[in-house]
Amino acid sequence: MRTPAQRELDRAIARLAVPAFLTLITEPLLLLGDAAIVGHLGTRELAALGLAGAVVQTVIGLCIFLAYGTTARVARLLGADGRREAIAQGVDGLALAVVIGVPVTLGVALAARPLVDLFGAGEEVATEAAAYLRVAALGVTPLLVMLAATGVLRGLQDTRTPLVVAVGGNLANLALNAVLVYPAGLGLQGSALGSVIAQVLMAAALTVAVARGARSAGARLRPRASGVALIARAGLPLIVRTLTLRAALLLTTYAVTLGATGRALEVDLATHQLATTVWSLLAFVLDALAIAAQALTGRSLGAGDVAEVRAITRRLLGWSVVVGVVTGVAVALASPVLGVPFTDDTAVRDRLVPVLLVAAVGQLLAGPVFLLDGVLIGAGDGRYLAIAGVVVGLVYAPLVLLAGPHGLVAVWSVFVVVLMGGRALTLFQRARGGAWMVTGT
Repeated sequence: MRTPAQRELDRAIARLAVPAFLTLITEPLLLLGDAAIVGHLGTRELAALGLAGAVVQTVIGLCIFLAYGTTARVARLLGADGRREAIAQGVDGLALAVVIGVPVTLGVALAARPLVDLFGAGEEVATEAAAYLRVAALGVTPLLVMLAATGVLRGLQDTRTPLVVAVGGNLANLALNAVLVYPAGLGLQGSALGSVIAQVLMAAALTVAVARGARSAGARLRPRASGVALIARAGLPLIVRTLTLRAALLLTTYAVTLGATGRALEVDLATHQLATTVWSLLAFVLDALAIAAQALTGRSLGAGDVAEVRAITRRLLGWSVVVGVVTGVAVALASPVLGVPFTDDTAVRDRLVPVLLVAAVGQLLAGPVFLLDGVLIGAGDGRYLAIAGVVVGLVYAPLVLLAGPHGLVAVWSVFVVVLMGGRALTLFQRARGGAWMVTGT
């Protein structure tokens, strides 16, 4: 039976986690929708979407500190009764997103073909992927602005505004893609263009929300060069941490290309794309609890309440185990039919089933891993996360490459056991101690 304190904590978690979950789930549902639309163009186009999507997700993933670091910093200042300064630092984060986004957009667009060629796919798939990526690169800056603005709002304990924007923007994206891909005849590039338009609209809406909050709190709307530089320096450990994760995912995709050639390679890449999209859906579900952990941990540490941080961690960890089990069972049960809406290729559908069963088992580790990652990010423990990520990545890299020639199931088994298992080990070891619980601003 729950105590009154536990019930109150559960309500606080729900206020943050439920809207965050609904926000996060719109992104992988968008990817699933894109995959369904593009998948009916053909297996080659679906494989190309997977390669180009891996590049875009890597670029955006490396800048996730714009959301995570900002959430932790804003929440900590909020806990220390510094709302005005919290929002002011959020404005600096938006400026940093633009500073990073403009040159990265140009770089990705100009280097689209070399980036795609890194995966070693065939000529026809690479050509399609590069064409998609040149258009999709235009959405990089809006996506980074969305990350920064969402981080500010989460740090202020507001996960509802990002939800409204995400739902509206992603519905618009699906509608645009459905029109641009088929009736307009733009094919795969039409999917990229629809996504870019929706991303611009969402970035604008979130920026307006942050600006309104700044005016109501009497915070400045003009970014400071010193503040932008401070956020950039503070984000470096999270960049390293994220780089190790993205590198592991890219290596996983590359390992898939080592297992076959020709038609078999297209089938493997298309299957891997669908499995990765499903995994991303599950990851975002679990990340909702991690976002609640970031916001609550940062606020409690800012207020100097270490006991509350321990209580939050224990409670959220219990919830993460439950969610991991539920998502794992759901994927296992649905694995025979999950491929049907996304492709007409029976070879892809058949190969997807055993891969999804491995992913289902991985959810038992993924729940606690995502949660503890969020707790330590909320505490500002980026340095440890960076070091642990490098160590686990160095162990994972050779093993997943060795698994590549043995097929998709072998690659995904190494992904679950070595990468997710290694992260679980390092995160539990850190959380047991108290060095990460630094209080104050």
